[in-house]
Amino acid sequence: MLISNAFAQAAPAAAQDPLSSITGMLPLVFMFIVLWFLMIRPQMKRAKEHKALLAGLQKNDEVVTQAGIIGKVAQISDAYVHVEIAPNTVIVVQKQAIGAVLPKGTLKSI
Repeated sequence: MLISNAFAQAAPAAAQDPLSSITGMLPLVFMFIVLWFLMIRPQMKRAKEHKALLAGLQKNDEVVTQAGIIGKVAQISDAYVHVEIAPNTVIVVQKQAIGAVLPKGTLKSI
């Protein structure tokens, strides 16, 4: 009641230096560039290689699925691949599930 409220005065507006706003954004730009080269670019490269692998897939190729199943390609359709894992035993997997194509003769050595 006896003491009045004290209010802070606003400081006069300082002129913004255009150089200071650019240098303030430099760490953000640098972090994005580092993120691009360490994470995004390698992932895009792996996706491109996997797409090329699936495009070159042919009948009688020996493949490994991403689940670790090894077999020989018996039939290929647009979205699915029939993989023979044993004589007269064929499973159907999605084309995207093929992880790698093995060198010829790998199944005989296992």
